[in-house]
Amino acid sequence: MRVAMIGTRGVPARYGGFETAIEEIGQRLVARGHEVVVYCRGAEDPSQRTHLGMELVHLPAARRKTLETLSHTGLSVAHLVAKDKVDAAIVFNAANAPFVPALRARGIPVAVHVDGLEWKRSKWQGLGRRYYRAVEAMSVRMADALIADARGISDYYADEFGAETELLTYGAPVQDEPGSARIEELGLRPHEYHLVVARFEPENHVLEIVEGHHRSDAELPLVVVGSAPYADEYTAAIEAAAAGDPRIRLLGGVWDQEQLDELYANALTYLHGHSVGGTNPSLLRAMGAGTAVIAFDVDFNREVVGVEGEYFQTAADVAERVRKAELTSGEMLLKGWSLRERARQRYRWDDVAAGYEELLQRLRNGFSIHGRYSGRRRPLDAQVSWARPTPAFDSGAEPGAQPATTGAAAARTRDVGRQGLSDLVRTPLDDRRRTEGPGDGTLAVEREV
Repeated sequence: MRVAMIGTRGVPARYGGFETAIEEIGQRLVARGHEVVVYCRGAEDPSQRTHLGMELVHLPAARRKTLETLSHTGLSVAHLVAKDKVDAAIVFNAANAPFVPALRARGIPVAVHVDGLEWKRSKWQGLGRRYYRAVEAMSVRMADALIADARGISDYYADEFGAETELLTYGAPVQDEPGSARIEELGLRPHEYHLVVARFEPENHVLEIVEGHHRSDAELPLVVVGSAPYADEYTAAIEAAAAGDPRIRLLGGVWDQEQLDELYANALTYLHGHSVGGTNPSLLRAMGAGTAVIAFDVDFNREVVGVEGEYFQTAADVAERVRKAELTSGEMLLKGWSLRERARQRYRWDDVAAGYEELLQRLRNGFSIHGRYSGRRRPLDAQVSWARPTPAFDSGAEPGAQPATTGAAAARTRDVGRQGLSDLVRTPLDDRRRTEGPGDGTLAVEREV
């Protein structure tokens, strides 16, 4: 089977969740004997023609926020229709739905990965927001299949349009024995910093996280990894909130994967502010690294993290959560171990790739929802499940499933008895606090990167 993947920046994956998904799924499809062609834009090396067995096609894009994705996808679809023949295509991002009819006219069945609720992002106002609402409906009407990466997204399309989706999440890379040499280059020590990794957009709540940490009396620094190509004003607000606080370090983009993995694995907590997407790869990466999570309180995040997570909505919440984490650092380590087991059991790339393979085979064999749904939105009183909050007691596990925590961590948790979790696991911060007393939150080595 020959498959095309269209609508993203492509691979090697250096930017976002879609690119990570293509890299992980694509290489596994290749290993299963399929051919995968990936359309790419803005690559560091446009002469690179293959990556992990996938064929790469490099095409240009307009460098404007409103045109970049659409211009590149349009060229990609034109190239595919004119010069290639595939058995099925996956179009990422509902914004690219207007190009689906051209692929179907060529006899190519198309699955649209609808992504999150993009029209809720503040960067899309007026016409942009109306466009995203329109392409949601167009995806329902035109695609042969719809892919959702979270139950909340599936529920949204079921209630909003009465449409069925294929629930295919992401996988989590699991780190069992992470190193720390690469974070030491940054003057950091294991379990002695908080971390946020995010594109600088209001819906990712980086500003609230930075402001909350600034207001707190936390001893440990906050390390911020990320930037934004089209958000100068928001970036300036984050920089202003961090200015003058030696505990807050803005690293910008970290493209060294080994160093980024160590940043995830050695943080005391990972703060995750994403609020309008589905299952987020950065959140899964932190869980797979065995790091405790403080997440923005929306159903997408509760679905992934479950009861082992801490949650926030405001900067004041962040201030409270980070200080509490430092005071109960042993408990946070245990939560991180539990989250790693949850990620290991529930978010496996091999399972995700198998789901994509099965869907692509069905599409090649004639499966299609095209024409089944009108794309008209249902009355408001019929839309209930996607707005239903995830119960606080819901771990996200399937009915009857065993708790995610296994092995030594599970035994320690069961044997807590009269001891607090923090007494069971000592951390470097605990020992340093006993010998040095409270610190000022600055790093042993301050180095800008």
